[in-house]
Amino acid sequence: MTFPISGVHLNPAILILVGFVVGIFGGFFGVGGSFIAGPALFELGLPMNFVVGTDLAHLVGKSLVAARRHAGLGNIDLRLAGLMMISTIPGVELGARWLEQLKKTGHLTHVLGLIFVTVLIFITIFMAVEVWLTLRAKRPRSSVRKNRDLSAFSGLAKKIQRLPFPPYVHLPKSNIERISFWSIVAVSFISGIFSGFLGGGAGYIRMPSMIYLLGVPTHVAVGTDLFEVIVSASYGTFTHALKGNVDIMIALVMHTGAAIGAQIGAQLTQYLNGVWIRMAFIPLPLIGAIMLLHRMP
Repeated sequence: MTFPISGVHLNPAILILVGFVVGIFGGFFGVGGSFIAGPALFELGLPMNFVVGTDLAHLVGKSLVAARRHAGLGNIDLRLAGLMMISTIPGVELGARWLEQLKKTGHLTHVLGLIFVTVLIFITIFMAVEVWLTLRAKRPRSSVRKNRDLSAFSGLAKKIQRLPFPPYVHLPKSNIERISFWSIVAVSFISGIFSGFLGGGAGYIRMPSMIYLLGVPTHVAVGTDLFEVIVSASYGTFTHALKGNVDIMIALVMHTGAAIGAQIGAQLTQYLNGVWIRMAFIPLPLIGAIMLLHRMP
């Protein structure tokens, strides 16, 4: 099937399958799945600027489905999500403008691909080290199973929560007594830039940042990130559509599979605790990096 907006020929069945798999990942890990969806679209032959914009478009509906399921499970901190929205949209717009500037140079595919690969490999290494240190810590294995949010880097989040930069906010849903408003703004703004520049909801940045930097419990970080993806992906779709980077037909075909997968993934989070969810996440960004490297010139 030929999609007239992007001018590429793609098999709709494969797009539905990609959407379904990405939906499961998004519902389970709280990330939009762009570490798989973007590289998969690029591997199928979609130009890089359309990869970014179209990936954002298909995430909107899928994230709505997954976030609704997580809300029913009590995994969304609405106060935290509301605070993050303040700086998410400016970050997305800045990232989208950087992409447009890069598109004009004619080096978009190579530069964007290398940046995306570097980010994905870094995330894989960081989370692998964290999970290994957590499981190797001198604690009974029963403690690891019972403590959903055990992390080798919990001390880092505690230090950030004590930063003396008012105003401070209280996040009872996330079990955070006090944290600087500016810490939340920094995480959401940076993740917004990644969303606008690399596509997707940037959950591959936001979700780990909420866990390791802000100290949000893993299950709450998953649900809250999905809620935040709705905002970043919606605005990202809008601004990239104005710039001619969205093939809405491809996004709609992918969504038919993603909507189903998102509900399955959200339900699966109830069967694993925090450290095991993070462990399962580790190989996925690496798979995305391999797909990008395989297709890059």
